[in-house]
Amino acid sequence: MAQFVKVATTDEIAPGTGKQVEVNGKQIALFNLDGTFYALDNTCTHRGGPLAEGSVEGEEVTCPWHGAQYNIKTGAVLSPPAPQGVAKYNVRVQSNDVEVEV
Repeated sequence: MAQFVKVATTDEIAPGTGKQVEVNGKQIALFNLDGTFYALDNTCTHRGGPLAEGSVEGEEVTCPWHGAQYNIKTGAVLSPPAPQGVAKYNVRVQSNDVEVEV
């Protein structure tokens, strides 16, 4: 059964940036878009690049390895070379804690 797990605090991730976190053995990219947090699988579907290290512009993250782009809110792939999107996870903020449902 899925449950929310604390992965960060709101002040750890500046707006417009991402951070890699690990939850139950899963590598997750956590993003802050103007104070709203989103979580995706951290692994690009093209060659496994770390999405948390990618550049963020608006609602898009660009994989730092080969330039595939994903929608941060949905995990949908927006441009090649990635063949498909990545999983997204529910996120909630409790007080100052950022929690991801896994």
